[in-house]
Formats: sequence, structure tokens, C-alpha cells
Amino acid sequence: QVQLVESGGGLVQAGGSLRLSCDASGRTFATYAMGWFRQAPGKKREFVAAIGGNGRTTYYQDSMEGRFAISRDNAKNTVYLQMNSLNPEDTAVYYCAAGNREPSALKYRCDYWGQGTQVTVSS
Repeated sequence: QVQLVESGGGLVQAGGSLRLSCDASGRTFATYAMGWFRQAPGKKREFVAAIGGNGRTTYYQDSMEGRFAISRDNAKNTVYLQMNSLNPEDTAVYYCAAGNREPSALKYRCDYWGQGTQVTVSS
């Protein structure tokens, strides 16, 4: 069982940056691929990024690569999402997720989810 707790969301002006964190419980954190998803009001939840257990492999939704960066610190059981050049279209609840599979497959199925953290970008 893995429990995930996101933090770092908030209100930011367009063009600004935020770094989200996701703290995970459990001793087997490094064995899980980790990912970030988001859901904007009235829209379906969408994939943002994923990272393999050793941190060497990353995947991004095409529109976010270059602005967002996912990383992890296995010693701290934490995964991060650095978000730069934010725009109002990035406003959403951001969710952390974990899966015992290849990071490329996390886009399609996750085993554990956090409660989400709100990111609001003002124009």
C-alpha cells in the first residue's frame, strides 16, 4: 500500500513558476513509477509526466515538455513537478500517482492516487 500526499500548489501569476511535491509512504518507493496528472474544471483528467523508479526515464505530455520537469528523490520518498512559464490554461487540480509498472504505462493505469493540490494561474 502506498499513500501519496501532494503539496506546493497555490495561486501564481501567468509566467510564474511553482514546484509541486508528492510525499509517499512505504519502504518500496523506488520500485514504483511515479506520475503527475491534472484535471481542469469541466475537463477529463490528463497525463502530465511520469518518471521511472531510478529516476533515469521520464515521459511528458507533448505540450508540457520543456516547461515542466519531473524528478524524484528516493532517499526522501518524494517526487517533484517543476512548472515554469505557467499560463491560465495550466489551472487545475494536480494529482500525484504511483504504479508498479513501466513509466510509459503509467499514463494508462495507476495503482495509487493522492488527493490533489490546486494550482491556479491568474492572467
